[in-house]
Amino acid sequence: MGDRVPGTWTFEGTLERQLWVCPAGTRTGHHTSSAPGPGCPVTKLLLQGRTMSGVASGLAALGLALLLCGAQGFFLPNATQLESLLSRYQQAEPHSRARRAIPRTDREEILMLHNKLRGQVHPPASNMEYMTWDEELERSAAAWAEECLWEHGPANLLVSIGQNLAVHWGRYRSPGFHVQSWYDEVKDYTYPYPHECNPWCPERCSGAMCTHYTQMVWATTTKIGCAVNTCRRMNVWGDIWENAVYLVCNYSPKGNWIGEAPYKSGRPCSECPPSYGGSCRNNLCYREETYGQKPETDDMNEVETAPVPEEKHVWVQPRVVRPTKPKKTPAVKYMTQVIRCDTKMKDKCKGSTCNRYQCPGGCLSHKAKVFGSVFYESSSSVCRAALHAGVLDDKGGLVDITRNGQAPFFVKSQKHGVESLSKYKPSSSFMVSKVTVQDVDCYTTVAQLCPFEKPASHCQRVRCPARCRDEPSYWAPVVGSNVYADKSSICRTAVHAGVIGDESGGYVDVMPVDQKAAYAGSLRNGVQSESLSSPGDGKAFRIFAVRQ
Repeated sequence: MGDRVPGTWTFEGTLERQLWVCPAGTRTGHHTSSAPGPGCPVTKLLLQGRTMSGVASGLAALGLALLLCGAQGFFLPNATQLESLLSRYQQAEPHSRARRAIPRTDREEILMLHNKLRGQVHPPASNMEYMTWDEELERSAAAWAEECLWEHGPANLLVSIGQNLAVHWGRYRSPGFHVQSWYDEVKDYTYPYPHECNPWCPERCSGAMCTHYTQMVWATTTKIGCAVNTCRRMNVWGDIWENAVYLVCNYSPKGNWIGEAPYKSGRPCSECPPSYGGSCRNNLCYREETYGQKPETDDMNEVETAPVPEEKHVWVQPRVVRPTKPKKTPAVKYMTQVIRCDTKMKDKCKGSTCNRYQCPGGCLSHKAKVFGSVFYESSSSVCRAALHAGVLDDKGGLVDITRNGQAPFFVKSQKHGVESLSKYKPSSSFMVSKVTVQDVDCYTTVAQLCPFEKPASHCQRVRCPARCRDEPSYWAPVVGSNVYADKSSICRTAVHAGVIGDESGGYVDVMPVDQKAAYAGSLRNGVQSESLSSPGDGKAFRIFAVRQ
């Protein structure tokens, strides 16, 4: 990478690798020879990196690369030999405790995202099988990740498993970021032509890759195991990356067979293998009784490697439950308060939502009193103080209030058609400011727009576009519930909170607040927010609906 310039990402790289690729015709049944023969030609895989540069103010540099295993066509004669290979990565002592190669939350994110994306392929798949986590694949992935080599391996496993690789450095990226990047190669793939990218891959891989995508959605690949390792120094296409975060995902049975489509097209679950018994979940062939989760403790993210006895299922007579009253729909919360011309600041400002007001028109001729200039006494009319300060005209509108604590006295003046009065005794004071409207995209955060500052800070009224809900969480994260971390996307947070509809978008009010000790995630209105227990230096915010 050379010398890194803070805030700038430059990426250049060329990869050329010779791979053995056997055509589909050399296979019989589910197996082929386990070593290349005379009829198995050598194919070159060329991946040309594209140069990208851009300045992201305040963000650390980010490097990112992806690589897919192209050693296609070899498969061990039976599952016993694969288990024998994978067993090399098991712990020597069967009852010892072993640290996970990947945090539980990352593991769940990778598996959830694979199954979600597999169930959403287009055209729909008729035989797409549900994917499960495999600890032996995880261990083999961990062993390879620890090698810190930007290439596929080990060679003795590649004949029988699929493998996707990714690496980045710089600011944090969750594994889901890389998984989504693999899947996004779908834009360069035309179903059902195997390995057709743009213009062609892997035979002439001079354009975009798509074989990460096809391995992810290979219908008969039912097991995945991944590992993450931070490499102090890693050679990536000739450049040395320091503290590179290396993701290795192993798949079984492997996909990307030359001459085959990744799945059969048709009505979801209409061509599932008989072993699934006709069961279907989220467009995936699903076998309920085989997907039970093994118990796991969160202490140090460790698990027992000893086998866990199978869980016994006991049928229980259901209880008769009295009907309950339907739950009331939570009331929509507004930050902006609608007031009259004579509303005093001290009478209306109760609680935290007392800094934005909607004033009516016609307050210029009203007789409500105003005390002070610039700093107004708390018994002043809010709307007429805004007229005096020139923040509003006689048509009314929005005004923000900033409380300033106690002032020793207040001086009269005449401005913009309003005459204020003097008051020569200490009293609480406030200032007024104009509210503007800011158009944002689905990715804008409060940290970018209006971070919290003491004693108070105001955000513009925000106008969100439609259809932000399905934006990927790595670009538009939502962290928290009710109170959100300020690195959250404003507009996806608004959908999560229910203050705007996803199809329509609309206006929202945002209130920056100080940091919370922790944030709890939740699933609301089709948006899954994240939890965060150690927020670091970031602040927080609350979000409100706007009266139409």
